[in-house]
Amino acid sequence: MASADTGAAAPHKGWTLVLSSVGVFMTALDTLVVTTALTELRTSFQASLSALEWTINAYVLTFACVLLLMAALADRFGRRKVYAIGLVIFAATSVVAALSPNIGVLIAARAVQGLSCAILMPVSLTLISDAFPVEKRGTAIGTWGAVSGLAVAIGPVFGGAIVTGLDWHWIFWVNVPIGLVAAVLTLTRLTESYGPRQSLDLYGLALGSAGSFLLAWGLVRVSSVGWGHVQVIASLIAGGVVLAVFLVVEGRRRTPMVRLDLFRNKAFNAASWVNFFMYAPLFGALFLMAQFFQDGLGDSPLMAGLHLLAWTGVSMFIGPVVGPLADKYGNRVFMAMGMALQAIGFGWVAFTVEPGMSFGEILGPLLVAGVGIGIVFPTVANGVMTSVGPNQIGIASGTSATLRELGGVFGVALTASVFAHPGNYTSPATFISSFGDAMWLCAGLSAVGALMSLAYPAHSAVQHQMHRLSEEPSVSS
Repeated sequence: MASADTGAAAPHKGWTLVLSSVGVFMTALDTLVVTTALTELRTSFQASLSALEWTINAYVLTFACVLLLMAALADRFGRRKVYAIGLVIFAATSVVAALSPNIGVLIAARAVQGLSCAILMPVSLTLISDAFPVEKRGTAIGTWGAVSGLAVAIGPVFGGAIVTGLDWHWIFWVNVPIGLVAAVLTLTRLTESYGPRQSLDLYGLALGSAGSFLLAWGLVRVSSVGWGHVQVIASLIAGGVVLAVFLVVEGRRRTPMVRLDLFRNKAFNAASWVNFFMYAPLFGALFLMAQFFQDGLGDSPLMAGLHLLAWTGVSMFIGPVVGPLADKYGNRVFMAMGMALQAIGFGWVAFTVEPGMSFGEILGPLLVAGVGIGIVFPTVANGVMTSVGPNQIGIASGTSATLRELGGVFGVALTASVFAHPGNYTSPATFISSFGDAMWLCAGLSAVGALMSLAYPAHSAVQHQMHRLSEEPSVSS
């Protein structure tokens, strides 16, 4: 049987699912595995709080800014080929990260790692969609999503185990053989496929990346120089101006990087902003929580990872239960409920934390926040996918994912700016005092997300829109 796009043999479904899952597993794992190594990185490199922020933000910011471009390049030059290149880049930058002589080199390596992950995440999903027929695609994508969820759950534990048993360098060394073997298997086991040749919006990429970077830079500098410093004020103003220009340019281009008209869709707009306000406090809290367990409560990196599992792991069991219920009763009620639970959990953490407390005293709020995440994840994704017709699913998914990742960047920067006080790392008491302030911010951002979810249309309105969109003729690429 020949592929309609290439004339080659039909895709090998098993290899496609395995190798696509490997890519998304590595991507999701590396987003979180560094968190439990932050304390080790701070002491090893004598790194500042802002430098620690960039070990996370350099990765996520690059990921967010070039995700749509990488998906377009894969469609143009071949998904198998570009996916293999992404795996090789991931392995190579892991070597550089492991050998980093200082924090600056590590941050640079993390930024390029983010670029490789901007290839692996969207292209892995495209490979699955191309290989599986419609009637089996849902099961395959469900497996792909479960692997991603597993990586999110075990990432902090995996990082903590490596840092405790070996040292922080090995959180990057383990990527190298996996990435290289997967690249070889991708080129030898998968068939090539192509998508529509879209115009590349390089102007939009440059403006969007520059504006996002300037805003992130200004927020990160707060931890070092304070809100009133000219660097912070100038960077935030410049970032806002550049992003305003970006929106004007995108609105006038025939083939923009970001389809602004999508945000006139009430369901898409609401779900995407809930995505942003879910990730902002989630990543902000995660950035500080792993350090809290180690610097505030005296945990080892491994024990910190295990304690975080109570928060990140519980969400794995919630999603499969919530999905069918959301299909029956609608996404809005579950998005609002999940964001409210995340707000309650983070606020409970902020209210509870004190020097000398036990893990048992914080277990309840972590479980509440974890249940909230588990409820929001599937309903937000479903909300985005059901808000547009079949011809817009790809661009809608990519646009929402970009906004989600930018939420993570700004969440880390904002919470760190609230956390930043002189002497934070000198004693558990000073750390915990500032940590509590930052967790109140995370609770507030989650509450904003809960309010945003109320703008999502009622279930009957969404069903009517889905029926109308399903009857629209598909446009051939």
